[in-house]
Amino acid sequence: MARSWMARAVCPRLSSCHERILMKLFAAALLLSATTFAHAQGAPNQEAIDAAKKAADTWLALVDAGQYKASWEQAAEPLRKAVSVTQWEQGSRAARMPVGALQGRTLASSTYTTTLPGAPQGQYVVLEYTTRFADRANAVETVIPTLEADGKWRMAGYFLK
Repeated sequence: MARSWMARAVCPRLSSCHERILMKLFAAALLLSATTFAHAQGAPNQEAIDAAKKAADTWLALVDAGQYKASWEQAAEPLRKAVSVTQWEQGSRAARMPVGALQGRTLASSTYTTTLPGAPQGQYVVLEYTTRFADRANAVETVIPTLEADGKWRMAGYFLK
């Protein structure tokens, strides 16, 4: 059996059995380093997604409880500038009253992005939930947290289909 370049470089008198072990260890080390690199690359986005989801869950609890003014107060600045508190309360009531009380909500997808159509550059997470309400069994809620200058995630958008 021909000896590999790595085995010859490490030890010129290495047996073929030891050579196979060395090659397996090398392959395992390479796989481990590639996995660690891939995890490290995805870690910042996953941390952002986790923080945004936590903020969204807290904010959604206000909406679920009918505390629309409080949800507006805790929303991102662009949302508060675009919609007055009165408009938000009226729109939220009009959207949520027909569907009834929340029965359950499951996160269907989460996507980190720095661009959204019609929005300035920033850090956003698009969260899509499959939601059950008392009077609508198959709803989809989309919540869009954004990271604001103070380092807090706040809701920049909420859509109910």
